[in-house]
Amino acid sequence: MARVLVIHTGGTLGMLGTPLEPGTYAQAIADRVPELAAVAELHTEIVCNLDSSDVGPVEWTEVARRIAAGRSAYDGFVVVHGTDTMAYTAGALAFSLRNLDRPVVLTGAQRPLAALRTDARRNLQDAVEIATRDVPEVGICFDGLLLRGCRAVKADARLYRAFDTPGLEPLARFGVDLAVGRHLRRPTGPFSCDPRFESRVAVLHIAPGLDPRWVEAMLDSDVRGVVVAAFGVGTLPSREHRLARVLERARGRGVEILVVTQHGGLVDLGMYQNSKALADLGAVPGGKMRVEAAVPKLMHALAAFPDGAERHAWLVSDVAGEQE
Repeated sequence: MARVLVIHTGGTLGMLGTPLEPGTYAQAIADRVPELAAVAELHTEIVCNLDSSDVGPVEWTEVARRIAAGRSAYDGFVVVHGTDTMAYTAGALAFSLRNLDRPVVLTGAQRPLAALRTDARRNLQDAVEIATRDVPEVGICFDGLLLRGCRAVKADARLYRAFDTPGLEPLARFGVDLAVGRHLRRPTGPFSCDPRFESRVAVLHIAPGLDPRWVEAMLDSDVRGVVVAAFGVGTLPSREHRLARVLERARGRGVEILVVTQHGGLVDLGMYQNSKALADLGAVPGGKMRVEAAVPKLMHALAAFPDGAERHAWLVSDVAGEQE
């Protein structure tokens, strides 16, 4: 029988009370869902028991280390996680667990395991099952779908289908049969784990009327990198070029700038005059990434690649399927 390690970080699945808060209930997940024992030999480790809004680089590092340490003992891993930042954690694990050769499946719930009409039981069952299969990717398992983690976004806070990967088909669908897609990625070299993240990364969401002085104040702090969530395929307001000049000064101080789009699709900094300024100042185009993948990728790049040219090349490369 396959051996699966369940790594608990918290989230709605194990919460109790009104308002919901992390509780000890989550520590007995395997006991509450005994049918999981028929799928795999389960072991559980608790990294933390947090609302996922409190999960970040420190927890990403610890989860990645636990997975790397258990790789020789387990066939797959399930990470129980809150939904609010699950996609960020999935991206962090996808970038830090290089040439992954077994499944790492994040799951959680919109309603607690103890609640009526909970989706927790099904999500756990599906996640453990996929963790026993030959699916060597970091994925998010929710509402009968397995989604590529570094392409996932939280799509709805109220529906059971909480996540989506816009423009990319699910890696697997759970129905009467388990249908696994043909676009799974396979390792191309030996496995390695580098769980370093530089947390001094800001996100700049471009909006009409954005005052460049606010941006300058933010970037004058101890920021090492900024993810710019731009309009369209990477455009900025260009009236008087004030915003571009603020970003150019930050770039001159060594701040790495990674550009993604708010709307999905491919970033193309050469397509419009209003995006050319970003290309001219040396911003890195983020391809098809959304903010949820861009933030951990930039954090990891800043920590792992001190050389600017090497960091740029890694940021534009397709590391874990985030550009597919």
